[in-house]
Amino acid sequence: MTSLPDTLEAGSPYPLGATFDGDGINFAVFSANAEKMELCLFDPSGRRELKRLALPEWTDEVWHGYLPDVGPGLLYGYRAHGPYAPERGHRFNPNKLLLDPYARKLSGEIRWTDALHGYRIGSAKEDLSFDRRDSAAAMPKAVVVDDHFDWSRDIRPNTPWSETVIYEAHVKGLTKLMELVPARERGSYAALGHPAVIAHLRRIGVTAIELMPIQAFTQDRFLKEKGLSNYWGYNTLAFFTPEARYLAGHSQNELRRAVRRLHSAGIEVILDVVYNHSCEGSERGPTLSWRGLDNATYYRLVEGDERYAINDTGTGNTFDLTKARVIQMVADSLRYWATSFGIDGFRFDLGLTLGREREGFDPGAAFFDVLRQDPVLGRLKLITEPWDIGPGGYQLGNFAPGFAEWNDKYRDTVRKFWRGDAGQRPDLAARLSGSGDLFDRRARRPWASVNIIAAHDGYTLADTVMYEERHNAANGEDNADGHSENYSRNWGAEGPTDDPDIAAARGRVMRSMLTTLLTSLGTPMLVAGDEFGRTQQGNNNAYCQDNEISWLDWAAAESADGQTLIDFTARLTALRKQYAVLRSNAYFYGDQQQVDGVNDIEWFDERGETLMPDDWQNPEGRALQMRRARKAADGSLEMVSLLLNGSEDPIEFALRGPTGTRTLLIDSADAGIGEGEIGESYVVAPQGAALIAWQLDAEDVG
Repeated sequence: MTSLPDTLEAGSPYPLGATFDGDGINFAVFSANAEKMELCLFDPSGRRELKRLALPEWTDEVWHGYLPDVGPGLLYGYRAHGPYAPERGHRFNPNKLLLDPYARKLSGEIRWTDALHGYRIGSAKEDLSFDRRDSAAAMPKAVVVDDHFDWSRDIRPNTPWSETVIYEAHVKGLTKLMELVPARERGSYAALGHPAVIAHLRRIGVTAIELMPIQAFTQDRFLKEKGLSNYWGYNTLAFFTPEARYLAGHSQNELRRAVRRLHSAGIEVILDVVYNHSCEGSERGPTLSWRGLDNATYYRLVEGDERYAINDTGTGNTFDLTKARVIQMVADSLRYWATSFGIDGFRFDLGLTLGREREGFDPGAAFFDVLRQDPVLGRLKLITEPWDIGPGGYQLGNFAPGFAEWNDKYRDTVRKFWRGDAGQRPDLAARLSGSGDLFDRRARRPWASVNIIAAHDGYTLADTVMYEERHNAANGEDNADGHSENYSRNWGAEGPTDDPDIAAARGRVMRSMLTTLLTSLGTPMLVAGDEFGRTQQGNNNAYCQDNEISWLDWAAAESADGQTLIDFTARLTALRKQYAVLRSNAYFYGDQQQVDGVNDIEWFDERGETLMPDDWQNPEGRALQMRRARKAADGSLEMVSLLLNGSEDPIEFALRGPTGTRTLLIDSADAGIGEGEIGESYVVAPQGAALIAWQLDAEDVG
C-alpha cells in the first residue's frame, strides 16, 4: 500500500458506501446528528489501525471524503463523534468502531466483549453511563471490493407467478450431508449450483428456491455462551454482504455463479431478508453500526423517552422505515442484490414492520411505494410475512397489490382438517380456492396467497404427523420456546415407531397434505426435505441447531420411502403444470358457467350433492369434493375434481356430472398408483385425497 495521506479529498456524497473508481475510493456515510466522522484504516490483518482521517465534507447529512491511489482490499471502519444523550436518543461514542451500513464484504468476526457496548455494563445507571474502552479489536472490518461480474449471458427465468412453485431452503443445511457434492463444497454457495442439487430441484418440479438469510449476520452472544449458534441467520449485521460462512472459497463470485447456473436450469432465486431490525438489540445492546452512527434516525424510539427502543419485532429494536435515509438503505441493499447477484425476488421477514407509520400499519407506507415504483425492484417477486408482535400486528391479506403473502391461515386450516378437527370444511374451501376472502381486492390474483403447510419456523411436514408436543430441549430453554400449538397429530405414537399401521397413516396424511397444497389455487411453497419426509426430531424452533437436527439427511431421501415421496411430489407438480385449472390466475366463485351444467367451481359432498348452507355449517362434515372447470380459447374444457376424506373411515364419492371419461390422476392412499379410468364413483381411504380429471364428449362441450 502507498503511504496514506493526512487528509482526505472532498469526494462525493453519492453513492453511499465505499466505492472504488479505478483510481481511488470514495467514502460516504449518512448521519444527520453526528458532529464529526472519522474514517479508520486498518492493516490487512484488521488488527492494527493505520490511520484516522476525518471525512472533510458533510452534504445533505452525508459525510464524505475521497482517498486517492488505493484500491479494493482496503479494510476500514468509522468512528462517529456527537452527543451521548440517551434520553434524547443519541448514543454517539467515538471509542466504538462502527461498521459501514453499506459494507460489501467483512474481514473477521465479532469477538464478544463488554467493550462493544457504548455504556458501562454494571454501572449504576448502565446505559446512561459512558464506556471509554476501544472496541476496534473486537469488531469485524469492512472491506472495499470491486464486484464486477459478467451477467451478459445470464437469462432470468421470469417465471409467471401463477406457475411458481417455491422451495424454501437453508444454504448450509441443504447440502451439508449431500455426498454427491464434493466435501469442500458441501453447505456452501457453490453447492447450490452443483448438478446434483439442480437435478433434484428439477425432478420435484420447483421453479424457485427461497434461501433463508444469507446477508452477513451475528453469532449471538447468549447462544455462543450456551455452545449453540445462530443457524437461521435472522440477526443481520451487514445488509450488502453475503454471509462468509457459506463460502467454499474466498470469492463472492461463488454465489453469483450458483445463481447463474440455477437460472440456466430455469430456477429463480429468492432471498429471505431481514430489514425489520438489526443485530444491535435493545437500548442495552452493543454499538456495532447504526446505533453509533445515528441511533435517533435509524431506530424507532419511544416518543418522549427516546432512551428506549420500540420493540415491535421481538428482537429489541425496530428500524424506522418512515425515515427517507433508512428507506434508501433498504432499497439500495435490495437493488444491489438484484443487480450484483442476479436475485429474482425477496421474502420480507416480519414485513408488516416495514409498513409501520406513526399511527400503525399502512399498506400505502412510503417503503412499499418505493418498492412498487422502482424500475428494478418493482419487477421482482416480492413476498411478505404479514405480521409482527406490535399493535395491530396481524395484517394477512391487507398488503398492497404487487406483494404475495405467507398465508398461515392456509397452513393451520389444512393441518386441522387432516388431523380430524371438526368444523373445518368451510374454511378449507376458501383456502383451496385461493383465499379470495382475504386477497381478492384491488385486482390482486390468487398467487398473492403463498400457501404453506410447513416453513422453517415450526414443524416439518413429517413432524406434523409424528409429534403432538414440541421437543426443543436441545435449544437450552427448558422446552419453553417455539409454538405450543402446531395442529399436529402423531397417529398413535410420539415420534418414530415401527408400527406399520401408524407408519401407513402418517405416510397417507403427508401425501394428502401435499396433494392439498399442490392442487390449491395460490403459490405453493415446499420446505426443503418435506418431499422425502425430513424430520427435526420434533424440534419446532431449530433456529440454533447447526447440526443433524436441521441438515437434510440425503441418505433418508435415498431410502425406499424417501424415493416414493419424492416421486409423489414430482407427480403433483407435473399435474399442476399440466392442468392450468389447478394454477388459475383468476379466482373461481361458481358464478361463471363454462358449459351447460358446469360452472368454474362447484362443491359437493360424498353423495355428489351440492353443498347447501346447512351442509357447510355441519361441524362433522369431513368429506369434500371440489370440481373446477375452465373453457380454453380453443373451445376445449379442462375439468378436475379433488376428493378429500378427512374422516377415520373410507368414503365412496359419487362423481355426478356430465357424460364423459373420468381418469384417476393421483391417490394419496397409494403413492405408486398410475393413471387409470374409473367409473361413476370412487372410494377414498381414511385421511385420503384423490385427484380426478374429466374428459367430456365433444357434444357436451358444445
